[in-house]
Order: sequence, then structure tokens, then C-alpha cells
Amino acid sequence: MSILALILKEIWHRKVNFVLAVLAVVAAVALFIGFFTAGEASNRETARLMLAMGYNLHIIARDADPNEFLITGFTDQTIPEDYLKRLVAVNRRAISYNHLLPSLQKQISWRGLNVILTGVGSEVWPAGSKKPPISFEIAPGELYVGYRVARILKLTEGDHVELRGKSFVVRRCLAESGGPDDMRLQCNLRDAQEILGLPGRLSEIRAVDCLCFAETDHPVAFLRKEIGELLPEAQVFQSRDIAQARAGQRQMVKKLFGVIMPFTVIACGVWIAVLAIMNVRDRQQEIGIMRALGYGSGRIIALFMGRAVLTGLSGAVVGFGLGTFLALRFGPGIFELTAKTMIRPDPYLLIVSLIFAPLFAAASSFVPTMIAVAYDPAVTLREE
Repeated sequence: MSILALILKEIWHRKVNFVLAVLAVVAAVALFIGFFTAGEASNRETARLMLAMGYNLHIIARDADPNEFLITGFTDQTIPEDYLKRLVAVNRRAISYNHLLPSLQKQISWRGLNVILTGVGSEVWPAGSKKPPISFEIAPGELYVGYRVARILKLTEGDHVELRGKSFVVRRCLAESGGPDDMRLQCNLRDAQEILGLPGRLSEIRAVDCLCFAETDHPVAFLRKEIGELLPEAQVFQSRDIAQARAGQRQMVKKLFGVIMPFTVIACGVWIAVLAIMNVRDRQQEIGIMRALGYGSGRIIALFMGRAVLTGLSGAVVGFGLGTFLALRFGPGIFELTAKTMIRPDPYLLIVSLIFAPLFAAASSFVPTMIAVAYDPAVTLREE
């Protein structure tokens, strides 16, 4: 009788042990597939959620007073729009900034109130790195009114107002923020440039740094050097709290996966090893008879390792299906922003599972197999 036939007969005879071993492999493979199928969505989801914290890079004129900027959040000194074009036109494989937003700000008096007029341009990205925008776009002729301004002046959405001789429609009255935004009027950048008489000028360029700075000791210095090579006439400020919160969140997710995955694999490996030991114990008499009939150590090893390989293959197929199903079933509810585009079955992971799951099962069964080979058939048969 062939080795494969013996393995299949033994599996059929000890179905419970085999099914429990397969379940161990299924658990490991399903977790692996689930993590990797939804892993990219998790990374993108984390990045998108962290982007909601806002821009954390500020590029302003070199001759601007940094103290004034840090106190008020803006400066009267302006920079040319050409600076934005330089940042966008950069052609590098790795860029440390993205989501570039031009703006022009100035404190003005309007209807007896001191307000901050902010002209906002369209969000742009360096060449070849376009991403979903994180800011809303304001059309020409529209005005977004801060909470306190709208409340004091009794403005509502749809009202028509005039600002320094230019007509606007109030598109939105913003919710209370508890900060300077409550006293802000936001309009299209071109409208603000026209009102303030500053065509082609910007107060600042806001941006978002990438999360690669989790590994950098001095991210601000690195950013200032990189952007300074393109804009030597500008200065750069980074909101460290936002940057560190983003980096910390990304690292926390990576560490969580890094702890759960090895723990699960080790637990499943021990599970398979224990079941293999039980299988060897139950088959002591069988092994003794086979050795007495002339079966060598090689055939005994082939019986146990072949069973382990079949266990791994079976667990790989079922685990891939289960892990993919769980990712597709529950992923959209967890990763609402990115699941539709990032979570999908990956045939490559099935190939990886079919290779490594049998190796994993065989490695877990190695010690019990060596115990089986070491049995003395004479002792076993004498006991029988």
C-alpha cells in the first residue's frame, strides 16, 4: 500500500484529530489573510482619519515676523504664487510633503467687526502623488462665514452680502469651533486677492508632512532643508502635536498587528504539536508493527510529515476563504473611507498560504515525528 493511501486511511480513522489540526492551520491562515487583505485599507484609513486633524506645515515669507505668525496664525508679509508651482513641479521619488493649500489672509473691518478674511485656493499635489483632498473648495462669489460673525450679524445661508464693493452669497455658516475660525470669512483665493489688492500673492502655503518622520529624530530640520532647497526665500513651521499624533497612531496600529500575529501563529503551532503528539501516542502499536514488518525510519517520517502537509494544504484553502470572507464582510464597516477600493481578494496570498501553511504544519509536527521514529518496536510489541 502506498504512503498516500496509508495517510488517507489514517486520516479517515482519526477524523477528529485531523479536523482539530486543520482548524489550527485555518485559524492562523485566516488571521494572516484577514490582516493582509484589510491591512492596506487599515493603513489608508488611519492616514485619512489623521488628515482630518488638518494641515501641520506652514510655509511663509522669510522676512515675516515669526512671533506675529505664532501668536495670530497669519502674517501680513506675502509670498508669490510661483512658490506653489515650485513645490508642485518637484520630480522626486520620495517627497516629504503633500496636500498643498495656498491661502491669503488679512485682518479687516467689516460691518463694525474685526474679522479675518481668508482666501482659499484649490488643493494641489506634487507631480505624480495626487491623493483625495482633505479641504473643501470655495467657488468664486461664495462666502463661508464663521460662527460668531454669522451670529452677531444675523447672517443665514443664501444671504447676499457685499464685501468691499464685491458681491457674495453666503454659502455656509460654519459650526462653532471655539477658535479664530469663528471670526473668519472664507472665500475663493482669487476673490480675496482682488479685494485686498494683492494679485498673485499668498500669505502662506499649508501642507501635510508624510508619516515617514516616525523614524526621524529631527523632522523639522529635515523638512526645512528639503523645502528650503526649493524655496530659499521662505521659512517653514511644523505643528509638532499634529505630526506626532499622526505618527503615533500609525505606529500603534503596526505594533498591534505585530503583537497579535506572532502570538496567534505560536499558539496555533503549539496546538498542532500537541495534536501530533497525541496522534503519535495513539499509534504506538501501529508504528511498532510497521517497524517489525520492515518499514524504515524514512517511511515512518513520510507518514507523519505527509499527514502534516495535507493538514497544512487543507487549512490553507479553508483559511484563505474564511479570511477573505471576514475581510470583505466586516472590513467595510470598520474601514468606511477606504474599504471599497482597498479591500479585495488577493490570489497571491492564496499561493503564499499554500506554500507556507504546509511548511508551518510540518515544522510544528517535526518533534512528534522524531519521537515516533525513536520508538523501539520491540518494547512496543512486548507491551502489546
